[in-house]
Amino acid sequence: MIGPPYLAVLQKLYARLHGTNINWVITGSLSFSLQGVPVEPHDIDLQTDEAGAYAIERAFSEFVVRKVTFSSAANIRSHFGALLLDGIEVEIMGDIQKRLEDDPWEEPVNLVQHKQIVEFEGMQIPVLSLEYEYQAYRKLGRFERAQMLLDVLKRRGADF
Repeated sequence: MIGPPYLAVLQKLYARLHGTNINWVITGSLSFSLQGVPVEPHDIDLQTDEAGAYAIERAFSEFVVRKVTFSSAANIRSHFGALLLDGIEVEIMGDIQKRLEDDPWEEPVNLVQHKQIVEFEGMQIPVLSLEYEYQAYRKLGRFERAQMLLDVLKRRGADF
């Protein structure tokens, strides 16, 4: 379920990003909700490439609460930043890489390969496929979230 505050922010994001050359997708809980998974979003995650992260920051400069910068943690690195629109945090992530089990970093996510379009409230929202999200959460060690996605995929007839 997408509540009115999240819908309003999604519409603002869409109005500025749709039709641009920025390669972007909604990911995380809002993406799941848009794809019919019964979760309630608590923030909005935008995934893009490196150039897109800085372009989104410029497009929403009046809402930046954390400037986009490259940072790395134990199992993920990206060009991270954040916006605050109508009290809702919008996380920007550009060229995300996850650390693999044998320790090297995977290549940045090919958004085009995993992007799907969801029709919602008259908008064509780009999201990452649930199949991709399932694999990503497994790689990040977030097994509970991965299992929830796997259960949804199996109910929908996915072959895992």
